[in-house]
Amino acid sequence: MGLEHRGIMPVTFETVRRMAMALDHVEEGTSYGTPGFKVRGGLFARLHQDGDAVVVRADFEQRAELLAADPETYYITDHYLNYKWVLVRLACVHPDALRDLLRGAWRAAAADKKKPARSRAPRRRTDR
Repeated sequence: MGLEHRGIMPVTFETVRRMAMALDHVEEGTSYGTPGFKVRGGLFARLHQDGDAVVVRADFEQRAELLAADPETYYITDHYLNYKWVLVRLACVHPDALRDLLRGAWRAAAADKKKPARSRAPRRRTDR
């Protein structure tokens, strides 16, 4: 059931856009042919191709908690089983919950981009 019955305006992708673009250093672009949001080149949210949900970066623990707490709002498809993302139904998510989720996704993406690129050390032969 959507939020309208509680007197809360449903979230639209324009709402997502405003929330995402209010964060520092965010750029709007595309990902898999849909609008998405990146910080320092790292994707943290995008519109799902069905147009009814957004795909938001979330670690596995957070995703499991969201799925258990509110499966009407948060879900995944088989494609996302092994990836740190959660799908969020726009018609069901509370604006405050989405804002918090986007902030966390933004922080995680920004932190990843601050880390220096990992270089692999040359492998040593041990059979000598």
